Amino acid sequence: MAETIFSKIIRGEIHCHRVYEDAHVLAFLDIGPLSAGHTLVIPKEPAATLDALSDDSAAALGRALPRLCRAVMKATGATAYNVLQNNGADAHQAVFHVHFHIIPKFPSRPSGSSGLGITWNPGKLDAETAKSLTSAISQSMT
Repeated sequence: MAETIFSKIIRGEIHCHRVYEDAHVLAFLDIGPLSAGHTLVIPKEPAATLDALSDDSAAALGRALPRLCRAVMKATGATAYNVLQNNGADAHQAVFHVHFHIIPKFPSRPSGSSGLGITWNPGKLDAETAKSLTSAISQSMT
């Protein structure tokens, strides 16, 4: 995996505002926040995308994320939050090290500081496609 800014943060070469750290996970404030308390949660294991991450690191992230979400909500007074995670350039990933964004939502605040905005354009899932995808995904589980 190529060197990233997160690699340098993990090694302590670049300063961050740490909010949590254990043997497998580091969480810190995003320096370009979408709202107050916008937090990044990263595994210490170098992996560009979630599918490349080990089960141990994934489990550690799974344990830390709910606790961090609760802490961000409590500390900021947010009424809701988004957890965002992108994999690959086509999915808008900018730093190629697995990371989750916890983005607090503040609906009563002025635009620009209220958190993540999303446009969702859903399609339709027909029965034939669903059957085919269900089978293909189930058989691909390893």
